[in-house]
Amino acid sequence: MSAYPKVKSTEMVGTYPALVKSGGGYVWDEVLEYRVWCHPGAGAPDIEDGDDYYYVFDNYEDALEFSKENQGCEDPLALILQKEYIAEPQPGKYMHIKEQRIAEWPVEFLSRPKRNENTIPDFLSPNAPANRLDILRGLTA
Repeated sequence: MSAYPKVKSTEMVGTYPALVKSGGGYVWDEVLEYRVWCHPGAGAPDIEDGDDYYYVFDNYEDALEFSKENQGCEDPLALILQKEYIAEPQPGKYMHIKEQRIAEWPVEFLSRPKRNENTIPDFLSPNAPANRLDILRGLTA
């Protein structure tokens, strides 16, 4: 059993754009693929004329194994789909954005529960707990 969620569609792994948003948004809806970025400057084979590149995986464990066995590789990242998300244009000022985006996230963020219909409204509610992040972490009822 995997420590992290399965990808939405194994057939789609490797078809997503290389350039996507990085982090942010606070919530996730689907995992699209796991990526391992490789850096020739850090010892990865130079197969892209000195540019960084990545390999895609349909599960976290294979991505982690690859990253540990190959020089110049980062730890795996998760490519996620956010159907809706929370923007924070200023510290402590949150906005509910109702549009899709794709972002790379540290896989540890996937330990947060998947977004449901109440996650963002509860987070933005005036009755939210003092530490709103507890909602995203699944620590409130």
